[in-house]
Amino acid sequence: MGSKIERVLAYGLRGKTPEGGWSNELQPEDCVHTIIAVVTADGIGWGSVFTSEALVKASLEILRPLLIGENALEPERVSEKLHQHTFWLGRGGSITHTISGIDIALWDLMGKACGQPVGRLLGGRYRERVRPYASLLMREPDQMEGELYPVKAQGFRAFKIGWGPFGRKSNAVDEAIVRAAREAVGEDSLLMVDAGGSDAYWQGGYKWALRTAEMLADYDVFWFEEPLHPDALEDYVALRRASSVTIAGGEVLTRRQSFQPWLTAGAFDIVQPDVTKCGGLSEQRRIAQMAVDNGVRFIPHGWNTTVGLASDLQIASAFAGTDLVEYLTGSPFIDDLFGWKLDADGMLPIPAGPGLGIDLNLDALAELSRTDVSELRR
Repeated sequence: MGSKIERVLAYGLRGKTPEGGWSNELQPEDCVHTIIAVVTADGIGWGSVFTSEALVKASLEILRPLLIGENALEPERVSEKLHQHTFWLGRGGSITHTISGIDIALWDLMGKACGQPVGRLLGGRYRERVRPYASLLMREPDQMEGELYPVKAQGFRAFKIGWGPFGRKSNAVDEAIVRAAREAVGEDSLLMVDAGGSDAYWQGGYKWALRTAEMLADYDVFWFEEPLHPDALEDYVALRRASSVTIAGGEVLTRRQSFQPWLTAGAFDIVQPDVTKCGGLSEQRRIAQMAVDNGVRFIPHGWNTTVGLASDLQIASAFAGTDLVEYLTGSPFIDDLFGWKLDADGMLPIPAGPGLGIDLNLDALAELSRTDVSELRR
């Protein structure tokens, strides 16, 4: 009785939106992340959507008749029902993103009902902590040290730098950025590079990517992310075969049907589905298993919110090869909504409490969404 879905609420985050590095740069008031609350008589499940509040709320108008009264303890079946009945409205767009947030919230509710962390329900806990990599934007070469040193001082031992001027000015600037970053983080830290090939009008083609990969190898870069336009499947396959640096991508793809041709073709060494876009934990788990079956490593993309990070930690616990998660540094959408703390080894403990294992700071949610959240206080 208490597991029936009564309400679904959306809270768009704004006012402190971090830079994205995009050519059409985000402003603090832009809303690109929305928190979802699925409410039953027994409690609240939290989800997150990488989409603006306006699009999420419009999607919810379509999804609510299919969702209200459903059993919140059957996330895979309920999410699949939502996918099946909205197929003709456009698989992979705002509705799919919104279903992602709902699905995360349903897993959170099921974990709470079972008294178990979601990772255990996804198959078990291979680890109790995971290494977070600090995710931050590239700057000009003389600014990289100032960007990285404070983050390193927080205890991070893995770093991903992305977007900004990289691939947009010259090969010399690209190398100078990477050289400065390597010097700042030191030889013992992991360093990853994200070209941001899903940016508007990306110009980096196969030959640029191959030449750049060769340069990155000289600086012991752990992986090269989104080096090509996200539709360039054949170029990705060729680059992965030729590059001595690991090739990563897939953050813009949604649902397993989109990932399948990329995984079977061998386009990635590392695949990075984003749980707040790809269909939620139900779909991300299928994609992750498909990746494992095709010899591809699964490391989730996590440039979103604290709920997305909590989801990534839970699924990282359930896959043996997933020993890194993305941590968007300096974002109030991560740090203010829940108090994460690295341990002495620069690792992030995976919450062991029921569901996602986090209690959102409702005062911070009210501030960041500019919404009265009193109905969520229990």
